[in-house]
Amino acid sequence: MEWISPTLRRLVAPNPGPMTGPGTNTYILGRGRVAVLDPGPESDVHLAAIIAALQPAEAVTHILISHTHLDHTALVPRLVRATGAATAGFGPYRAGSLLPDGGEGIDHSFSPDIRLADGATLAGDGWQVRALHTPGHAANHLCFATDDILFSGDHVMGWSTSLISPPDGDMAAYMASLTRLQQRNWTIAHPGHGDAIPDVPARLAALILHRTARETAIVATLTPEPLSLSVLTARVYADIPPAVLPAAMRNVLAHAIDLQARNLVAIRDINTPDPAISRR
Repeated sequence: MEWISPTLRRLVAPNPGPMTGPGTNTYILGRGRVAVLDPGPESDVHLAAIIAALQPAEAVTHILISHTHLDHTALVPRLVRATGAATAGFGPYRAGSLLPDGGEGIDHSFSPDIRLADGATLAGDGWQVRALHTPGHAANHLCFATDDILFSGDHVMGWSTSLISPPDGDMAAYMASLTRLQQRNWTIAHPGHGDAIPDVPARLAALILHRTARETAIVATLTPEPLSLSVLTARVYADIPPAVLPAAMRNVLAHAIDLQARNLVAIRDINTPDPAISRR
């Protein structure tokens, strides 16, 4: 457990991997009647670490959820039983097709006790957050703001870009959410995975530039003759390890869906594992 400030603690869950980096960050906000942000994956060790991080006489009153991927929410039921805390989030997972989710795993069971609309606030002893609905990585994704401090979930990370996996993930929404966050002068961001981001404006600009460059590469690679999603991904992401190719395919599909909506590409057999994509 790491004290980031007198009212903010961070624990890293023991679930490192290609999609989670060093592991899922769990944050404890406040002192006394505290909130836990993103309890993390199912883990006896991590549950014990969260309880041990509480000081004598402290109580968890709220469990805040950035989005319903299992690496953030699987521990919620056990933490609720241990603490009696109320859960808070944007809402449950929005059901989509049966296409792969890209590797993170979806929590179909989570439904918050408190539904946080965009702009809603919650507060406790030494903590107050404002919910910012930032769809893109997930339709129900929330960032949380405390003054000029951003808890950015999986929307903005320093170690990696975000997975955008349709149909729940939406590239156009992701880009719009990044642009929205640029309207605030954040001093620091605490992400769902990896270290804190000290220069948030630079990171937001870099993420937008990266996704724009990927979009340009996709359009440049396509021809009027269709390419399968797997072949297109291999050409656009020629330098990545095979282990992350499934996630890259989801990102390419998200770009293609956005490009199709703008009448720049055509997608055939979209509800199959390997649809065909062509340039218009």
